[in-house]
Amino acid sequence: MTIKAVVFDAYGTLYDVQSVAEITEEAFPGYGEMITQIWRIKQLEYSWLRSLMQRYRDFSVITRESLAYTLSILGLQYDDAIFERIMEKYLHLDPYPDAVAALAALKDRKLAILSNGSPGMLNALVANSGLDRMLDATISVDAKKVFKPSPDAYSLIETTLGVKSADVLFVSSNPWDACGAKAFGLNVAWIERVTPEAMALDCVESELVAPLTMFKAIRTQMDELGVEPDHRIRALLELPKIVAIHES
Repeated sequence: MTIKAVVFDAYGTLYDVQSVAEITEEAFPGYGEMITQIWRIKQLEYSWLRSLMQRYRDFSVITRESLAYTLSILGLQYDDAIFERIMEKYLHLDPYPDAVAALAALKDRKLAILSNGSPGMLNALVANSGLDRMLDATISVDAKKVFKPSPDAYSLIETTLGVKSADVLFVSSNPWDACGAKAFGLNVAWIERVTPEAMALDCVESELVAPLTMFKAIRTQMDELGVEPDHRIRALLELPKIVAIHES
């Protein structure tokens, strides 16, 4: 089996969604991390709820709605300028330190993003970070009007790249996304950035569980959904080795 295309999730995989904390902390001192964690959890929850309700709105709308929810439940007052400054950061998220090097090492394959992000959000993000020059396609689920982990979302890989599922390696740090991709039939590499051992240590050593620790427990550990990724890696730069394994 030869891997002809490597397809990445965007948020949390190539780009660090927690990098918004520098803006949220600046806008609301003492609340930056809490905002970041609640915002991301509700953002994902809204995408799944809207898919189930068949009331699709694109990810830019969901991102705004979940941020408004977060600021409201924390009782934080804001004006339009502050809200838009926080939202703008989603177009300038920090790539993970090894993202560029990993893409460069895989340049002999088709490279793409498949993301829940709206086309406008994604196109701005990859252009602002310079990754657009390294990608063959930036695919938004907006074309199907349903969010991952719906099988319809993953089907966009073959229709866009012309590569069958068996020849695709899908990469995500999001456990729910890795499970969804595997259930669909893709080869999957899950980036396990937080091990269960490290997670347990964080909880044991904390008298009061910090927001980031709670987020790690909810969003970074492999889910019990009856499917497992093919590969567990700790960093993007391990991907060339994974691709080589499929050729041996």
